[in-house]
Amino acid sequence: MADERQDGMGGGHIAADELRLLIERAERLEEEKKGIADDIKDVFAEAKSRGYDAKAIRTILQIRKKKREEFQEEQSILEVYMSALGMI
Repeated sequence: MADERQDGMGGGHIAADELRLLIERAERLEEEKKGIADDIKDVFAEAKSRGYDAKAIRTILQIRKKKREEFQEEQSILEVYMSALGMI
């Protein structure tokens, strides 16, 4: 029974090696992700130090990810709702 646990799901020692490699790969990617997140944070800090509004930049980044039609539809709905509430 202990051998079955050590061997994994019937793949023998290879399954344990494969699992270890997958975990190590995920760990490396997590480190890269942290590094990229730190770089992005630095970009926003630089933008702020130059007088730009970081919140506006983040909004622009979100908008640029969308298709033009999707963004225009969202804007139209937003305008209708804001008008109904007397905000515009």
